[in-house]
Amino acid sequence: MKEVIGMIVTAHQPAYLPWLGLFHKIAISDYYVYLDTVQFEKNSFINRNKLVSDQEAIWLTVPVHHKGHFETSISDIQINNNLKWKKKHWLSIYYNYKSSRYFDKYSPFIEEVYSREWDSLADLNYEMMKWYLNVLRINVPIIRASEQSFIGQKNELLINITKQLNSDIFIFGSLGENYADRELFYQSGIYPYFQKYNHPIYTQQNQNFLPYMSVLDLLFNEGPDALNIILKGNISKNELLKKRSD
Repeated sequence: MKEVIGMIVTAHQPAYLPWLGLFHKIAISDYYVYLDTVQFEKNSFINRNKLVSDQEAIWLTVPVHHKGHFETSISDIQINNNLKWKKKHWLSIYYNYKSSRYFDKYSPFIEEVYSREWDSLADLNYEMMKWYLNVLRINVPIIRASEQSFIGQKNELLINITKQLNSDIFIFGSLGENYADRELFYQSGIYPYFQKYNHPIYTQQNQNFLPYMSVLDLLFNEGPDALNIILKGNISKNELLKKRSD
């Protein structure tokens, strides 16, 4: 069988307690760009996400100073530590997951994170993202955009990122179909792929399964099998490379 060759990039804004679909995108890529140079969006997943609590989803939000956020990149967003958010977040995680099967395995890192001082939202999310990738055994380089010289805006930025990383496939989330200029990507020799994530059902402590929770929900409940669950029923790296070559 002829080997299918190509290099895949995905990029995503820093996300707090991210959902499973982000890790599928990263796992089938050769590079993950931590896109902390784009504009901060209020009420987005950059500083909040969901956990399971008593048969329902609850939101945990990191408070930030967002005045003037329309002109502020994510890397410059500061956490509002006047609000006692760290203790609230840790106790929410502790009380809702302390009886889960793998809580003792993963909770020490989470507790330690909330014991530290954080001023930068991007730094907090970056530190946690490195840990997620490590425990999930996703060995994909994470490239922090604020430490690179990527230029451009919107589609142009993503094209330049892909080219600078000598790649020819860019993975968007499903919402990318609403704003990606497909023709511009094709003209640049880049294949744009729009993820259609099939969300898995896995063991939760509640009776009625709740999808789109934080990756912590999966880790605490399923432990070392988490990556297999994330990938199950979704396109693989080899399948994407073949799609690009067809």
